[in-house]
Parts: sequence; C-alpha cells; structure tokens
Amino acid sequence: MHHFSTNRLTAERLHESDIADLVALHLDAEVSRYLGGVRAPDVTRTYLATNMAHWDQHGFGLWTLRTKDGTFAGRAGIRHILVDDVDEIEIAYAFKREFWGQGFASEIATALTDIALSQLKLLSLIGIVFVGNGASRRVLEKSNYLLERSTIRHGEDVVIYRIRR
Repeated sequence: MHHFSTNRLTAERLHESDIADLVALHLDAEVSRYLGGVRAPDVTRTYLATNMAHWDQHGFGLWTLRTKDGTFAGRAGIRHILVDDVDEIEIAYAFKREFWGQGFASEIATALTDIALSQLKLLSLIGIVFVGNGASRRVLEKSNYLLERSTIRHGEDVVIYRIRR
C-alpha cells in the first residue's frame, strides 16, 4: 500500500524527493523536541534512506503526508523498532506546527491503526511517547491504545501504548 487517503490527508510512500520537506520538519525545534531533538540535514538523509529501505524489506513503512491541496503536513507510518531488545512495530507521526491541534494526528493514527491491524494483519502495534507529550498520549488513547508500561529510551522517560488485533 504505497498510498492512501483520509478525509483531509493524502499519504504517499517516502521518496527521495521528500528530503527538503523532511529536513525542514526535523530542523524545527518544537516539532523535534519529542522526536529525540533537532536533526541535522545529513541525519535526516540517513533517516530517509533507512526508512525507504524499511519499505523494501517489510512492504510498509513511513508515508509523506500532504493536505488535499498538496501542502506538506508531516510524515507518519508503521515500522519495526527495537524496544528493550524486543522487535516491535510502532505507529509514528510528526506534523508541522501549523497543523497541530486540528485533529490531524488522530485522523492519521486511526488510519494507520486500521492499515496495520486489518490490512497488514499485524497482531499488535505500539506507540512510544515521551512522558511529557500529553497531546500524543491523548491521540493514542482516543485511538483505543492502552497504556502498557513505562521505560527509558535513549535516556528519556517514555510510555508505551499498545493496541491488539
């Protein structure tokens, strides 16, 4: 599934042509504060290459998100991630600040959860959220994810939410 749409967004599989939008997104300190910090352009290039390879290996991954008029809104997806030495599959999303507080994260979380559990037939999906990121925690809770546990990831206190098929 290389592309899909929600009511207000179109999602396309990440591509090399997305680099400028991703660099700008990852350079925004407010956006990146819950993503592990601002990423230099070369780090974002590596991030893009890694996530494009994820698609090739697993048949799913991250999508670029655009509004119906074509404006870059952010990125989101489903990907394998190692958490406390366990291979998990996480839901991930990040939006430009101008799209915060308008329900876009909930919209994409619902769509990604449906894709993961219904179409890809994955058994479960997790969301990893910095403890202080109340907005993202609410998104997952509204999408019926349950708080599973707390852990430390890259030196930060995080909580793990899970939803099962």
